[in-house]
Amino acid sequence: MNSIVHRANKYDKYGWAFISLAMLAFALFTVYPIISSLGLSLKVLRQGDYVFGGLANIKRLIGDKIFHRTIGNTFIFLVIQGPIMLFLALVFASILNNKIKFRSFYRTAIFIPCVMSLVSYSVLFKMMFATNGIINNFLMWTHVLKEPIFFINDPFWARVVIMIAMTWRWTGYNMMFYLAAMQNIPLETYEAAHVDGAGPVTIFFRITLPQLKPIILLTTIMTTNGNLQLFDEPMNLTGGGPAELTTTMSQYIYNNAFVFSPAFGYSVMMSYVIVIMVALLAFIQFKVVKDD
Repeated sequence: MNSIVHRANKYDKYGWAFISLAMLAFALFTVYPIISSLGLSLKVLRQGDYVFGGLANIKRLIGDKIFHRTIGNTFIFLVIQGPIMLFLALVFASILNNKIKFRSFYRTAIFIPCVMSLVSYSVLFKMMFATNGIINNFLMWTHVLKEPIFFINDPFWARVVIMIAMTWRWTGYNMMFYLAAMQNIPLETYEAAHVDGAGPVTIFFRITLPQLKPIILLTTIMTTNGNLQLFDEPMNLTGGGPAELTTTMSQYIYNNAFVFSPAFGYSVMMSYVIVIMVALLAFIQFKVVKDD
């Protein structure tokens, strides 16, 4: 009995020794920044030093109309672009899960945008949607337009361009998740459905879609998380303009920390708003899927 206890203690020591470095790294690079940022979120800059400001950053947050506008901008991208992208990813995955010619080529072509350099594709989209770009030239050549549209400088079209760019870049990424999940559905299930006389639409809604529910939840949470932290596309395509109508929460946080007069405490406070939103929306999405 004593030898078993001694051996167990010995293994415990080895186990703790193996994970100690990982735990140290986790504490140093994850736990400490979280605790430190919580303290920083309550500090304000006075006479060159960050001092405890109490609820000053929260009061500023409540009265900051620009931040409120960036929340609206971010949710416009989330509510419109997110569902469109996930729907397209599901459609492409359903088509490319079948045995069609050049299937591998189409899969690769749709996936490639997500591994492209952000700067490269931003420059490409800026050129395409410029006043004298290929989009305007084509629409005028086909007599759809008489005059070019100022896509990047127009409040409505600037948002549309950002949504198109995001959809182009991330649809293939989500499609791969759906494709992998579809290929794990047993073929016997489909064969049994065919024997019972089920058509393609019935099979999709009664067999494929229910089996994809965990992956749809995963991609929905990832898309929500990504859209709430949206920064790259507005920053590189429109710079947040015109009139801050495409400025997102993350871009505004960046501006307050590094572009305007430094306000790291206030920026961290706004970051925690995003954290709370992500947690709340993820909880709601889990709850909805669980109750369904």
